[in-house]
Amino acid sequence: MNARGRSYGWSILYGLGLIGVYLGERIVTPGRMRVAFTIGGLVLLLIAIAVRALRVQGSDGDRRRVELYLLGLYCLGLVALLVYFAQSDVWSRLASKPLHDTSPRLAVMLAALWPALMVCAVIPLGLVELSYAAMAQADQVEAARVRDAALSGLGLAAALVFAFAAVYVFSERDVRWDLSYFRTARPGQSTRRVVQALTEPVEVSLFFPPANDVRDEVAEYFRDLTRESKELEVHFYDQAVDPAKARELGVSGNGSVVIGRGNRREQLVLGTDLERARNQLRTVDQEVQKRLLAVAKPRKVVYLTTGHGERSAERSTGTDQRSTIAQLRDLITSQNEEVRNLGAAEGLASEVPGDAGAVLITGPTSPFLPEEMAALRRYFDRGGRLGVALDPEAGLDFKQLLAPMGLEFVSTTLANDQAFVRRNNQASDHGIILTGSFSSHPSVTTLSQLGGRAPLILLNSGYLEELKDKPSDISLDVSVRAHPATWNDANKNFRFDPPAEARKSWTLAAAVAKKKGGKPEDDGRAIVVADSDALSDLLLEVSRGNAFFALDGFRWLMGDESVAGAVTSEADVPIEHTRKQDVVWFYSSIFLVPAAVLGTGFLITRRRRTPKASAPEAQG
Repeated sequence: MNARGRSYGWSILYGLGLIGVYLGERIVTPGRMRVAFTIGGLVLLLIAIAVRALRVQGSDGDRRRVELYLLGLYCLGLVALLVYFAQSDVWSRLASKPLHDTSPRLAVMLAALWPALMVCAVIPLGLVELSYAAMAQADQVEAARVRDAALSGLGLAAALVFAFAAVYVFSERDVRWDLSYFRTARPGQSTRRVVQALTEPVEVSLFFPPANDVRDEVAEYFRDLTRESKELEVHFYDQAVDPAKARELGVSGNGSVVIGRGNRREQLVLGTDLERARNQLRTVDQEVQKRLLAVAKPRKVVYLTTGHGERSAERSTGTDQRSTIAQLRDLITSQNEEVRNLGAAEGLASEVPGDAGAVLITGPTSPFLPEEMAALRRYFDRGGRLGVALDPEAGLDFKQLLAPMGLEFVSTTLANDQAFVRRNNQASDHGIILTGSFSSHPSVTTLSQLGGRAPLILLNSGYLEELKDKPSDISLDVSVRAHPATWNDANKNFRFDPPAEARKSWTLAAAVAKKKGGKPEDDGRAIVVADSDALSDLLLEVSRGNAFFALDGFRWLMGDESVAGAVTSEADVPIEHTRKQDVVWFYSSIFLVPAAVLGTGFLITRRRRTPKASAPEAQG
């Protein structure tokens, strides 16, 4: 038989035979139709193999070698079918018992072997025919080219077999790989300082079964923390083995961490399953610090002034659309402090309560009574702690309270066209300024360490000025300054209009101490901020810098600056895009990336072809 001419017709016939056998064995219900499809498929296979053998006999040289490649792949597919029939129900008709009863391991091996052999036959066969079809009518056949196609097909088939084998083994062994980032948080600087400041023993009781993954993660965390102080003791229990201890500490099951000092106890429930406990383990440092402060630190009362349109945890009126300060309240309670409201009805017009650890004034929109101002001033003079956050929109200067501190609040808003947050793509965005300029004062410890990595954001902020004739017992530190390109937007058009407006590092926040002549912890302290938006939920939710500013500032007010610093967290931070950015990413992935790949392939192919095209010219 003449082997010249296109041969893929016989490979198509071979493929139809395989499909026929597949339909008969896997699709068609048992009966005559199954037998017809199976036998018909085998007949087509045998015809294709016979014709291919004749083509081998009728060819020579490289063409014969290619035909032998194809015949070998045909035979490999036939062997795969024989292996299939050896472990199928056909065997039970030839023997008394099916193979999986007499030799179960052999049956399983054959069941896994036949698909692998079939894949190693069919994929190379398709690639060889594609390569062979391009030279079927040629006088000379490039056998090496066809061989490369066959080897490529075998490599692809081997990769496919390996992938299926790996999935099968993993499913049988019940092995799962979680490639997402996970790591239990380590003790942060702030938590370490809390432990270092312990003056009485604190006992940590871990209730976990032995050889538990969550137990190992939590034990490593506390093992690191116990290096900071001998006052922190860690004990391990199993609720099933130590039920009496569990009842004493109020533990109902394993997976709990109890932190206690004397009769004060705080419990943290993590569970015993690592997959479910992952999210909590990522933020365990923050949770442990809350409970350490709850048992080791005496609780104080922090008053928030009310009755003057101040910001609150909920909007007090429908007309006040400013952001609330629910997160600020949560931050205060997380430091084991109690939050109460303080207004004229609660006695502010006469005197600040004696149990006040601090008084916070957050964005009032109406003036205080003179008696209230006098009470706050007396409270500060005798060593009280004040937090004052004002807004330029309200037009209140708080001169009666700030002048004795050596400060003046100016309600002219600031703007910046270089260091600002782009929100609406309007000129008004220049009023959302940010800064990374902080002093070394304890009220901005974390911010000064992070610098520009955690900028402070302010929204239409005013500014502060230091009075020339401030009291001699007042110590004032400018803790936060504006970016040097910030200007005082006197005409409120959000554009720089010199000479009436000037660019400079305006004072945004100041820390004030009133010395009493005794211990430093007895001095009066105050933090004054030129924009209460900096402490609102709107900015605390999106800015680490604002959160650190609120936390460290509050700690300094309460005299807890020794524990200032950041807690660690391994929680995943979501990547947020604007709608415009989402559109860019979408079209880039759909069009730009594929176009770049195709363009690169075109350039590489063109460079490879250029020398071949110029070769005859060089020879000439």
